[in-house]
Amino acid sequence: MKSGDIPRTVPRQSATFDPYTMSEIRRAAATGIYDIRGGGAKRSVPHFDDLLFLGASISRYPLEGYREKCATNVTLGTRFASKPIELDIPITIAGMSFGSLSAQAKEALGRGATIAGTSTTTGDGGMTPEERGHSKKLVYQYLPSRYGMNPADLRKADAIEVVVGQGAKPGGGGMLLGQKISDRVAEMRTLPKGIDQRSACRHPDWTGPDDLEIKIQELREITGWEKPIFIKIGATRPYYDVALAVKSGADVVVLDGMQGGTAATQDVFIEHVGIPILSAIRPAVQSLQDLGMHRKVQLVVSGGIRNGADVAKALAMGADAVSIGTAALVALGDNDPKYEKEYQELGSTAGAYDDWHEGQDPAGITTQNPDLSARLDPVAAGRRLANYLAVLTLEAQTIARACGKSHVRNLEPEDLVALTVEAAAMARVPLAGTSWIPGATTF
Repeated sequence: MKSGDIPRTVPRQSATFDPYTMSEIRRAAATGIYDIRGGGAKRSVPHFDDLLFLGASISRYPLEGYREKCATNVTLGTRFASKPIELDIPITIAGMSFGSLSAQAKEALGRGATIAGTSTTTGDGGMTPEERGHSKKLVYQYLPSRYGMNPADLRKADAIEVVVGQGAKPGGGGMLLGQKISDRVAEMRTLPKGIDQRSACRHPDWTGPDDLEIKIQELREITGWEKPIFIKIGATRPYYDVALAVKSGADVVVLDGMQGGTAATQDVFIEHVGIPILSAIRPAVQSLQDLGMHRKVQLVVSGGIRNGADVAKALAMGADAVSIGTAALVALGDNDPKYEKEYQELGSTAGAYDDWHEGQDPAGITTQNPDLSARLDPVAAGRRLANYLAVLTLEAQTIARACGKSHVRNLEPEDLVALTVEAAAMARVPLAGTSWIPGATTF
């Protein structure tokens, strides 16, 4: 047989050195700079899709959707605050800063949240009049950078969220590139225009939980004990972090998993630091239960919430509410295929665009370019967000009714099963078709 007659095997690419990995090696070798991006973790990790609900049949009695009520309201901050936040739905808008987002986008978030009867959150860099003016319920984030922080705005807020960590970067700080530092952003943050700004990874005036307790007391005194105090943590050691937040005096704990996607930081950080929200909820709930504080201190979870099923599953695992960021931006109009040509000119594509931090967003949402931001109509975008929140709520209600619940927060782990061993172990619910919960005998 001639050598030319020997069949050649199909070239086999490496699962370890896949095309993206090799392109990153080449990029790093050419530039000597690590990659910074937003968009959250893109690797596949166990998520809510790995859980299923057990709808009612004979052993459980469902609710009639058109005749029997299934409530969705939630109150956040009932522990110490004299004015807790009353929300119509258990879905809130996560903190995303003015600077990272355009003023039009912040206004749209406020408009949509208000129509839906829920809250929005300021993010780093301070409070804008657009956001406060259109948000009926506004949570003020108190971050390590202290950019834009002032006591007057603390008092204007309906709650204060002390950010210890974020899911995309627990233990690390974020980045706001100079091209997004406009005159207005620079003035609000008291920093130079056009210069890259890196957010600090820890608060400058405390080094541990004892200092956190003192800071919470200071914030309560500044606001006359009216405002609920939230503590936001990136999901890493949720059992102990939740316990310390509670013992420091928090009214609400916000737990953010690694799929949280609106923060810009190193790609290697996003993909390799933190844990999925699916693995973080049950230890957090266990911590609250062990302290006798479950439902007394509310738990809000975030990181990859996309639909009403995700909302219902988070509530069934013990959360009081959820928070959305990336999904809210998509609802406003980000990553819209109608801008595909412009996304391609930026070297990306609609649905994969994660260079939000570079400030060239064709949708006018994650930019400070006045020509681009003018493309976003805050009224229309706010209505889209409100529509999306309404759908999430209706979907969660539909599932709750099917499980026989008169309130979405009455969903419980007993209503769930898992499709994979990993999800069963993380969510602490049985593998479907069995009564087996992996690792249930140990914490």
